[in-house]
Amino acid sequence: MIALPFDNRFVAELPGDPDDSPRRRQVLGAAWSPARPTPVAAPRLLAHAREVAALVGLGEGDVRAPWFAEVFGGNALLPGMRPYAACYGGHQFGHWAGQLGDGRAITLGEVVNHAGERWELQLKGAGPTPYSRTADGRAVLRSSIREFLCSEAMHHLGIPTTRALSVVTTGEDVVRDMFYDGHPRPEPGAVVCRVAPSFVRFGNFEIFAARGDHENLARLADFTIDRDFPHLRGVADPAARRAAWLAEVCERTARMAVHWMRVGFVHGVMNTDNMSILGLTIDYGPYGWLDDFDPHWTPNTTDAQGRRYRFAAQPAIAQWNLVRLAEALHPLFGADEPLHAALDRFHDVFTAEYAAMTRAKFGLRDDGEATAALMHDGYLLLHAARADHTNFFRALGEVDAAPADDDAGALALLGDVFYDDAARDAQAAALAAWLRRWHAAVAAEPADARRARHHAVNPRYVLRNYLAQEAIDLAEAGDPSRVLELLELVRRPYDEQPGRERFAARRPEWAREKAGCSMLSCSS
Repeated sequence: MIALPFDNRFVAELPGDPDDSPRRRQVLGAAWSPARPTPVAAPRLLAHAREVAALVGLGEGDVRAPWFAEVFGGNALLPGMRPYAACYGGHQFGHWAGQLGDGRAITLGEVVNHAGERWELQLKGAGPTPYSRTADGRAVLRSSIREFLCSEAMHHLGIPTTRALSVVTTGEDVVRDMFYDGHPRPEPGAVVCRVAPSFVRFGNFEIFAARGDHENLARLADFTIDRDFPHLRGVADPAARRAAWLAEVCERTARMAVHWMRVGFVHGVMNTDNMSILGLTIDYGPYGWLDDFDPHWTPNTTDAQGRRYRFAAQPAIAQWNLVRLAEALHPLFGADEPLHAALDRFHDVFTAEYAAMTRAKFGLRDDGEATAALMHDGYLLLHAARADHTNFFRALGEVDAAPADDDAGALALLGDVFYDDAARDAQAAALAAWLRRWHAAVAAEPADARRARHHAVNPRYVLRNYLAQEAIDLAEAGDPSRVLELLELVRRPYDEQPGRERFAARRPEWAREKAGCSMLSCSS
């Protein structure tokens, strides 16, 4: 086995649970509990991300060695690893849920690489912990593949995210009720290794605040600032340092939300325990990308009635979650002003960057009223005509010549981006008129320069749910080739990739209702 440089500050500097058993319990006065992965029958590497392996100091030879699957399947530990499960709480679907914690995730340790970067290695699906409640701590192959691929897809799209090192199959089945409809079945099990500078969430602070444990709340806040926000160490006054930290958390969260809206990503379960203190996209469960542009779409079957986490609501939910974080941190400030200032920072950053992003997405430069009206009308028409979100914006960047005078000729410039012929035809005149307005607004810029700028923010490829499900179906039958092909695809999402055009096509009709191809549950 390889020796990696572990520097496990979380367990070394924060209070731990003295009980090292995996029995389910309320954990008081501790930020973490010891938790060792439960061995599996036959760990086997299915896929890995070479870039992430390099980040943590692993070469291709290490990944291919027999010990790799043993370690990252949960059967062995490397020297220096100190596995644990973190204690946190959270607001789920708007309601306080009490203690939650890492119920199926076990952090192995913190690696500091040759560049001085800290990377936590965390196994998801590695067995029960004290926070598993009534669950088994395991994960199924389908959810592991989805998290693995989406983590890397988001990174290469330029979106702040946790990363994924590997998927290891376990040789064991896990029983899950995929849609919570009373039809559980055995599915192949797997363990995914997630990688991030920190997995600390809003909920880590909320649990101490909810219990009135202000001493450990302060310890966790100051630890997080020192380890994960080292540029703030120079702020001498502790209160000012904490205020600057919270403002930065709000700012990072705002930027993450802007990126989600840019690419049409819907997280699906924005509970406060799924919000990263670093402003990273974390916990890939029932996520999805918009196919036809529907601001009210949610990929989460559990959210189908209230649609709390629908696409258009994500910025407001991010802000709501930050308010819950600010409430939890209030005892450390003793005043409201720093908290209000931090929350105002979210609003100011999101408002400015969302406006700039939207102009870039439409290929526009001017920020006047005419531009705002053009973008507003464009989104309304996208929705009414049932246009594919990703493909419409990509096609828009390819429009060089002025649209034809006849409406059909003008729409032909966009190609096959509509899901409903009747909806398209009903909006044809309005869409064609809008295209002419849009072209007049961008025509002064040379076409090549505009196209390059436009395509830099509008991806050609996103990890649509039906593509991931096709890969899952093959992998469950023993063929990982599509997982590996999609991994290669998402490494260059903004580039044309000859021979892979079908992966850019709008969702096929057969995938509209097929399990896993549109909405999903939290089951994994």
